[in-house]
Amino acid sequence: MKAVPSRVWLWGAAALALIAPAGIWWPDALTHLLVLDIVWVTGFLVDAVAAPGAEALHVRREAPIAFSLGRRFVIGYTWGHDRRRRLAVKVKEQLPDPLGRVAPLRELELPPGLEVEERFELEPVRRGVGAGGTIDLRILGPLGLAWRQSRIVAPWTATVYPNLRGIWLRALPIQAIRRREAGLRSVRHRGEGRLFEGLREWVPGDDTRIIDWKATARRGKPIARQYEDERRQQVMLLVDAGRLLTAEVDGVPRLESVIQAALHLAYAASEHDDDVGLLVFADTIQRYVAPGRGRRALRAVLEGLAAAEGRLVESDYPAALRYLAARSRRRALTVLFTDVIDRTASEALVAQAATLRPRHLPLAVTLRDPAMEALASVRPTDPAQAFERAAAEELLGAREAALAEMRARGVMVLDVLPGVASVALVERYHLLKRKGAL
Repeated sequence: MKAVPSRVWLWGAAALALIAPAGIWWPDALTHLLVLDIVWVTGFLVDAVAAPGAEALHVRREAPIAFSLGRRFVIGYTWGHDRRRRLAVKVKEQLPDPLGRVAPLRELELPPGLEVEERFELEPVRRGVGAGGTIDLRILGPLGLAWRQSRIVAPWTATVYPNLRGIWLRALPIQAIRRREAGLRSVRHRGEGRLFEGLREWVPGDDTRIIDWKATARRGKPIARQYEDERRQQVMLLVDAGRLLTAEVDGVPRLESVIQAALHLAYAASEHDDDVGLLVFADTIQRYVAPGRGRRALRAVLEGLAAAEGRLVESDYPAALRYLAARSRRRALTVLFTDVIDRTASEALVAQAATLRPRHLPLAVTLRDPAMEALASVRPTDPAQAFERAAAEELLGAREAALAEMRARGVMVLDVLPGVASVALVERYHLLKRKGAL
């Protein structure tokens, strides 16, 4: 059992300490002080033992299913106890890490035989998934001299999604126009992405490659397969959570900008009735969400993005793309969120991204570093700045060479600043839809 003196007990101890100087003139005062000290300490111990522990309390927590950055949420508790007197309780809870780890200190008055509802607001501090729920209590004894410390273990897991503000605002104002454009017949390569509709009689002028020879043999006349253009396409999001995206831009990790852009693209694709999937990887596969349509698939992608965790490791691109190839065989717009440093350091990325063709339509989304670009354009005033500018120019030149190599191998590249990545990516997706590139 752990106990802490209350403010009343400390004030009493301070008052007893004032008796000590009286011993200079009155020797018996020290004897009385010793007796009073023993009585006061005994009262503290008796009150600590009499104070109830956590077993006397019962609590129910009501928390949202999920949280998102940029919003405040209400968490509710219902408290009760089985004692016959009013209890004074101090509560300090260890929250899941994305919510801020420690909740504010709360002081409660719990009457006997009644339940007390408690509400407080909090705003998540970061995206992610975390566990918590240890509630530390201090319960005041009946004499008001001691707080008895105890603990309730009520575990819970909180998922904090990326900031969802602005997603609908950016996609919905032009929603009707985009849907009409997406509903037009897409220009496609023959034999790719078409759905079988039925059989009909072949007529002169039709492509001979659409003749169904088995049906022709059965009916004794040329029969052709009839197709309809497939409007629903597949968008696969590949998020590189390795060291290249752990660097910060203006105090924000690049991975957060990538997740925000991926989330905007997932919503845009879902609004166009496309299938959306997700693969998050670093040196291992962190999360895979099979392509699907509708709100359920979008929710799975959202949860996968919320759980993405940046790691200071080299990403295993060959393993990630092999994993994708084994599970996603249908042609898709494969969007790879990553970054490059130079051709040598990013050789594996450049080589593996090119292997996505011709089955998929690969798009590499890379984030520029505004600080590096500013350093490369500054006018040096001393030799140190001149060396820094030269180094920055060399790194940017090598980076551009790596991106050019990816483009030469058939990989589309969207190289943008983190702050505009979401808008630029959704615009590129709309452009590809209008062109029927998928």
